[in-house]
Amino acid sequence: MTNNKNENENEQDDDTASDVIETLRRDITEDDAGGRLDKFLAAQCDDLSRARVQALIKDGQVLLDGQSCTNASQKIKEGSVVEISIPPLVEADPEPENIPLDIIYEDADMLVINKQAGLVVHPGAGNWAGTLVNALLYHCGDTLSGIGGVIRPGIVHRLDKDTTGLMVVAKHDKAHQALSAQLADRSLSRHYYALVWKVPTHKKGSIDAPIGRHPGQRQKMTVTAQNSRDAVTHYVVQARYNDAAALVECKLETGRTHQVRVHMAHLGHPLIGDPAYGLQDNAGESLLRKSGYEDTDFAPIIDFPRQALHAFKIGYIHPSTGKEMSFEIPLPDDMAKIKTILEQ
Repeated sequence: MTNNKNENENEQDDDTASDVIETLRRDITEDDAGGRLDKFLAAQCDDLSRARVQALIKDGQVLLDGQSCTNASQKIKEGSVVEISIPPLVEADPEPENIPLDIIYEDADMLVINKQAGLVVHPGAGNWAGTLVNALLYHCGDTLSGIGGVIRPGIVHRLDKDTTGLMVVAKHDKAHQALSAQLADRSLSRHYYALVWKVPTHKKGSIDAPIGRHPGQRQKMTVTAQNSRDAVTHYVVQARYNDAAALVECKLETGRTHQVRVHMAHLGHPLIGDPAYGLQDNAGESLLRKSGYEDTDFAPIIDFPRQALHAFKIGYIHPSTGKEMSFEIPLPDDMAKIKTILEQ
């Protein structure tokens, strides 16, 4: 396998971008034969998600044995050679959009917002509009321009699309730098409520397990020693619902992608509704039935449309006043509803 950089990548006109910044060549081995082209490339190219690979295939950036191949599901054969050309990413300049925000606190330096489910935090592949950044640009105007990067103005930390709850947003560079430093030294505290399947054996504990990209499923994270970063989550069981489920408070010491979801699943207690790390098949229904719940109670819990995760508390030192600040909000209505069912 070879990794060939475009020799002329630095010799381009100022006002035109190079068509290709990198070309990767991969040989198909016996172990790889019979698999899908997109899945193979995503596994081979650490920096490319499967969605990104599929987009490049569709755009004609992949050659199979020297011929253009635009079929992502194409089966690959031993001895074949795949080449993928990677064009430079184009950073979008997000446009302001009038998207309602639930603002908990605001001053000249920053905001604290309660993010709703379904709202992507910053623009990216497949979500170039309709994000929290677009909403913030509309609300704050030009003051956010460039803060935290072109496509992430003001964003200090993020929540997954379907996770609800509190986030802090900086309005200018000084505030962004101060809050980012607190995130780095772990003095910016974040607490989550998670509704999980089954009840943890211990009422409280810590999960110290490194998290990295799943080797076979690029959209997922996993506990692994390979190409990972340290991750620590502290948890306390706040309520137990027979043996079927529990309400768990999680405090992050680190902030890795999908951290609470991955760590609780690793502990054997995946989040209710989690599409990536949740229970498989009819396991949830079986747990509810064994715990004495009625069949009519199953659907709202089994079919919960998102991971049952809510950032309910956040604390930090104000970047200008130095005052310790903390905010706390209740569970959103959808999580409160299934919590009520579980309490019956």
